[in-house]
Amino acid sequence: MPSHALLAAFRQAATRTAWSPGRLVERFFASPLSLLLAVLLAFFLNASALPLTDVDEGAFTEATREMLASGNLVSPTLNGQPRHDKPILIYWAQAASVGLLGQSEIAYRLPSLLASLLWLAALYGFCRRHGDRQTALVAGLVMVLSLQVGVIAKAAIADALLNLFLAAALFGIYEFFCASRAGKPWRESRRWLFGIYLALGLGFLTKGPVAVMFPLLISGLFFASARAWRDWLRAVFFLPGWLLFLALVLPWHGMVYLDQGDAFFRGFYLQHNVNRYASTFEGHGGNLLYYFAVLPLVLLPFSGWMLAVAGPQLQRLRTGLPLACGPVLFERFLLIWFAVVFVFFSMSRTQLPHYLLYGCTPLFILLARQRPAEKGRALAFAPVVICAVLLAILPWALEFAAASVARPLDQLLLGEVAEALAGLRVVLWLFAALVVAVAAWRSLPVWQGLLLLGLVQAVLLFGGLAPRLLDVTQGPVREAAAVAARQGQPVVAWGLNQPSFSVYRRAVTPSRLPQAGELVLTRSDRLDALQAAVAPLRVRAVYHRGFVVLGDVEAGAQP
Repeated sequence: MPSHALLAAFRQAATRTAWSPGRLVERFFASPLSLLLAVLLAFFLNASALPLTDVDEGAFTEATREMLASGNLVSPTLNGQPRHDKPILIYWAQAASVGLLGQSEIAYRLPSLLASLLWLAALYGFCRRHGDRQTALVAGLVMVLSLQVGVIAKAAIADALLNLFLAAALFGIYEFFCASRAGKPWRESRRWLFGIYLALGLGFLTKGPVAVMFPLLISGLFFASARAWRDWLRAVFFLPGWLLFLALVLPWHGMVYLDQGDAFFRGFYLQHNVNRYASTFEGHGGNLLYYFAVLPLVLLPFSGWMLAVAGPQLQRLRTGLPLACGPVLFERFLLIWFAVVFVFFSMSRTQLPHYLLYGCTPLFILLARQRPAEKGRALAFAPVVICAVLLAILPWALEFAAASVARPLDQLLLGEVAEALAGLRVVLWLFAALVVAVAAWRSLPVWQGLLLLGLVQAVLLFGGLAPRLLDVTQGPVREAAAVAARQGQPVVAWGLNQPSFSVYRRAVTPSRLPQAGELVLTRSDRLDALQAAVAPLRVRAVYHRGFVVLGDVEAGAQP
């Protein structure tokens, strides 16, 4: 027998054996243990150790800390000033967690972790009802291991809660549609409506009108496409549901109005909703192509897989629709869900990457349903291969950038990040080699290869990269807060907005020019300007690391 024939026979036998690498990977991703491992790595790895990030995590957690300190559970404040960025539910959830566990990173992040687990459970149950166990398992794995999901799951912000309530509302909408189309009794169909309106109310208390607008718009388009307007109108004008919604939403709105008049309504509904959409807010501008560039990063390592299956999905979108529930209608619903979110935020004048995640839940399901498709293997792995190679050369790129930029602060930060990543150079190159090897492993199905890389990506990101990067960007803030707490003097901030400093110091830090006897938190490149502003007082640094300086303002001649 020719040698190449022997080699082929050996490979075929190895593929059939229970202990072959391919068979082991297949069995692993058929087991619920794979989902448990993914959750532990992507959601919980270092969730209690990573410092709070600024500005978002710092702002949410400091508002919660001030709420507990003041005893005012109605009107959140940030450094003593009213905070109108979000409604109340996230602050209540964090306050309950901190009350149970005490002040710590994991206590502030626990509501997001729990919401992400419930989001995962809702996704799994929905897929199980409209598919099979393996599809539900793979959809859960894709969700958990997608880059942006892992980030917000351990972030002490409102987005994990909002994604949970949006998913619950839209899952309920499709269940109501199927019950109505199947001719089930109204009593059986309307039970889904109570769950929908409950999710809408909780979502509204989490992030406002967006939690209601998306379900209404997506369901309207879907029901219209299925010629089910009457069922949609019956759901929209379901009076008991609206009473439940108002019972959830109105009490707090009434209390906040009694506490501060119409300030929250003007600040949140006008400024943070209407103005945020109509104009660029806080420098977060973009354009119509912004989310085309962002989507591959949000879904990494599955973005190429999404592109590979996009053609067949769009082809099915043009298929004539039956009246009864089935695969075509199911996928039409998922595609409309994603498309509405994508188009809506593409037209917004304020754009942030995590906004797109509100429309990614259906993509997790669509990818899981397409796992047998092996077309477009090169495209499926291309984005993750490119990102892995870029990541491998990142330390050298940062060193080059640090030597090329003109601003001293930029040189400092880039140099410190490059130094922090220098110890990972070998690991980054090994990750790139692994990605290329998995992409070249032709006998391993695309979906299994990408899930395998997703697990490794979670370990690398949350076990290696995030601790080092946050030690550079947030470690000095946490350390400066500890020094300030030991000093026991009044503290102000000047030229630096780091809300997490107040969280760690456990006291409000007003922003103003310091006076004699006070400590001041400032940026290293602004220290000279601060010294000139407080003359003839002098600023003596009691802590200085990276870009963070904590100075003691003393009377006496300047040095």
